Amino acid sequence: MAKRKVDTENRGFQTRWESEYMFTKVAGKPVCLLCGESVAVLKEYNLRRHNETKHADKNKNMDMEQRLQKAEELKRGLKSRQALFKKDKSQGQAAVKASFILAEEIAKSARPFTEGDFIKNCMIKVCDEVCPEKRQLFLNVSLSRNTIAERVDQLSINLKEQLVKKGKDFIAYSLAVDESTDISDIAQLSIFIRGVDSNLSVTEEFLALRPMHGTTTGHDLYEEVSRCVNEMELPWEKLVGLTTDGAPAMCGHRSGLVAKIREKMQEENATGELTAYHCIIHQEALCGKALKMEHVMSIITRTVNFIRAKGLNHRQFKAFLTELETEHGDLPYHTEVRWLSQGKVLQRCFELREEICLFLDSKGKDTTQLRDEMFLCEMAFLCDITSHLNAINLQLQGRDRVISDMYSTVKAFKTKLTLWETQMRKENLSHFPSCQTMKEKLSTSAFPSTQLADKIGMLAADFRRRFADFEAQKSRLELLGNPFAVDVESSPPNLQMELIDLQCNDALRAKYAAVGAAEFARFLPGTMPQLRIQAAQTLSMFGSTYLCEQLFSLMNLNKTSHRSRLTAEHLHSILRISSAQSLTPNIDELVEKMGHHQVSPSTSNK
Repeated sequence: MAKRKVDTENRGFQTRWESEYMFTKVAGKPVCLLCGESVAVLKEYNLRRHNETKHADKNKNMDMEQRLQKAEELKRGLKSRQALFKKDKSQGQAAVKASFILAEEIAKSARPFTEGDFIKNCMIKVCDEVCPEKRQLFLNVSLSRNTIAERVDQLSINLKEQLVKKGKDFIAYSLAVDESTDISDIAQLSIFIRGVDSNLSVTEEFLALRPMHGTTTGHDLYEEVSRCVNEMELPWEKLVGLTTDGAPAMCGHRSGLVAKIREKMQEENATGELTAYHCIIHQEALCGKALKMEHVMSIITRTVNFIRAKGLNHRQFKAFLTELETEHGDLPYHTEVRWLSQGKVLQRCFELREEICLFLDSKGKDTTQLRDEMFLCEMAFLCDITSHLNAINLQLQGRDRVISDMYSTVKAFKTKLTLWETQMRKENLSHFPSCQTMKEKLSTSAFPSTQLADKIGMLAADFRRRFADFEAQKSRLELLGNPFAVDVESSPPNLQMELIDLQCNDALRAKYAAVGAAEFARFLPGTMPQLRIQAAQTLSMFGSTYLCEQLFSLMNLNKTSHRSRLTAEHLHSILRISSAQSLTPNIDELVEKMGHHQVSPSTSNK
């Protein structure tokens, strides 16, 4: 005989049981209104037995009307207690959620974890003035140092879990890797990922920051990157690009990071070829050194340092400029690691060249070099060409940059250099305003246009040499940049038929004109799978290590001389939160996971 199943007998609670047995139905179960106990099986016999066994004395002297009134009164009391419990629970969850929100803001603003106590004290003082009756609610929000540290770690883990989940959908991804040293002289390896899913949506996020306490050889770098890729459960066969800062440990042909990863991909039987790039922004900055005009910059730096290094000189110089009512009131410093500062210093020095000479004369300094016409011509040229280099540098910076657009920017600049060289030889200074100013003021010697044109030629040659690896990928980059202008015959055979279909499709051509190259790839139809894969691989590639450099700036904001003992785990969590772009922590999910946890006022004041 089959065993009876109570759930299938459709037993329903009857209203008369409330007055007869003092029971009511709560969450599908019969609950005694007198003692709060529940009965496992919804059966009249069980309810009657419970009432007669435990509460016979309480009910025997009441008639039916009194029992009805008693039942209603007990039901109202039960509902009141339930509402109070729900209110307490919701207030507790709100307090926990508030602590998560503030912990996220503290991490994003590079504040120490102890800032939570300060924020709470401010909240309580504001509450006392605005809404003193809600003081306890604010006291329930735990913002102690340990709580903030725990919340930051939980937020970071949540973001990592989201990234791992997204990574499972990537059909292609690339890595950007760079290394720097923090305030404690610990080498920090920054790794970013740029992945593309089947919908050709791009995800560009922080992957890891790995401290390296020992050596930083190519093998050491590979071990950290490999461990990170495996932890994130990323398949090696879908790795298509690796962008680095170009250091020997990164790009060494035998034992560099790039070589080691290529060996790993061969071991994993990956069919694709890893494309390695040296950061475009690094290379652009290095090209500027091809001008070989350090002698000009050294004189400028020495002059600026004389004025700025001593407080008295600096104060007197600013007062001097104020007295002369000049447009600018001071000189900026030049820092070698801040590439854009050179252009600003040169521009300011050129505009204040006469005032600087007058000030140095008053201090008894020799200004022969600063007044030399050849030096001033070279200074004007360096000012103008550095301004052009800074402009392209700024164009190449930023998040979510498509490598084909960055290549187009560099290609355009190389074309400009050719034009400028030709114009300079003809003494056409249309694009060199500082040089134009100097040419108009020359007294005896002619403007050295041929010499400066040679400098532009040297710069153009260095651009061609340094960006040869991008030139080798020209066909791939142009395929994403403008597939309608690509020569089908010279394209890979597996793309030719799809390219013909694409170039003959007027609707897709109109869509390309409307949305641009970066967005157009998502509109490629499923009937063009090879083009979609090619687009995904190119979209996933990093053109620079800009994100790594930006992360190091965030790292230096957080790990300072005052927070030098910040642990690697906490630093990693802070940077994951503050650098997140397309991902946001799911705070509601984290609060739900914490269940019924509610921080007591005594704990929150610690």
